[in-house]
Amino acid sequence: MDVLLFSLDNHFFSAGGPCHTARNKLTPKRLTQQGSSNSAPGLKLAARQEVLLGITGKDFVIVAASKATMRGPTIIKAEDDKTRQLSKHTLMAFSGEAGDTVQFAEYIQANIQLYTMRNDTELSPNAVSSFVRGELARSLRSRSPYMVNLLLGGVDPVTLKPSLNWIDYLASLAPVPYAAHGYAQFYCLSILDKHHHPDIDFEKGMKLLEMCTDELKRRLPIDYKGVLVKVVTKDGVKEVPFDNSRQPKSA
Repeated sequence: MDVLLFSLDNHFFSAGGPCHTARNKLTPKRLTQQGSSNSAPGLKLAARQEVLLGITGKDFVIVAASKATMRGPTIIKAEDDKTRQLSKHTLMAFSGEAGDTVQFAEYIQANIQLYTMRNDTELSPNAVSSFVRGELARSLRSRSPYMVNLLLGGVDPVTLKPSLNWIDYLASLAPVPYAAHGYAQFYCLSILDKHHHPDIDFEKGMKLLEMCTDELKRRLPIDYKGVLVKVVTKDGVKEVPFDNSRQPKSA
């Protein structure tokens, strides 16, 4: 069976030796160009121009990602979706090198769905985060590491507890009440630190997100084309409307 950008890797062993008909997981085929290389400085430039924000509340997680796809000062796409729904209750937002981000996100998405179909059970957000962190750590020790930064938000389908995990391209994993990647780290973390508390409701969470985007519009001299906002609750993942055209008051 041929799968675009993926191959089936045989790793299971039986009592009589290797079992060549069993499949373990989907593994990505990396597409590389001769003479090109991923570099941390390149990642820092690409990833900082993108905005990722995550906010947890009493029973939800809000994830916002900038819409613009940029290469240097050029806007390539103005309506990009930098998120992938991994399961019914788990959402991943990504930023970084253009090729690595989409390829890694689809690789993770395919493996989570494969696990769900095989075992007829849904992984918790923390289990998904551990898997993602492990895959990033393995690629980091290879010759073609993925240069991606991630936010994983979700609601545990059993305990109904929301969670948000911050992961960077060095495979560092930290569970946090709120998080940011890119230039949003410099402008929004102080706002979130001052105004966030664990029991905020959805309306206050959206108000807090508006405070962050207003600060970015005031301080950031980059047009990131607004943010795409999604919320994860016990009922699943849905996109919520957000007014990107509102003009903040001057500082």
